[in-house]
Amino acid sequence: MSAQPEYAPAPPPAPAPAAAARAHPRRPACRAVGAGLRGDWAKALEDSRHSYSLAPLHDVVRTWQARLAAAPAVDAFLASGMDDSDGIALEDVLGPRP
Repeated sequence: MSAQPEYAPAPPPAPAPAAAARAHPRRPACRAVGAGLRGDWAKALEDSRHSYSLAPLHDVVRTWQARLAAAPAVDAFLASGMDDSDGIALEDVLGPRP
């Protein structure tokens, strides 16, 4: 007897490593974002385990949704070549990180 029902669709095959490497032109930046998200998520998950609350996880999701929503505007600004020396820290806009 199988643990998986016969009618369940098979998951799509994983992309080839070479295809994944070409998937995004700024792969190192994507890795850095992924590492930041993983670190934030791991800390929030540990906090949730100790407090029995999902609030830290919700905070991480909201923060990263805001960061990802702002990414196109940030990319456009950086591509424009404008002076960004008088920038505002993200923590000033979104508040301190959980």
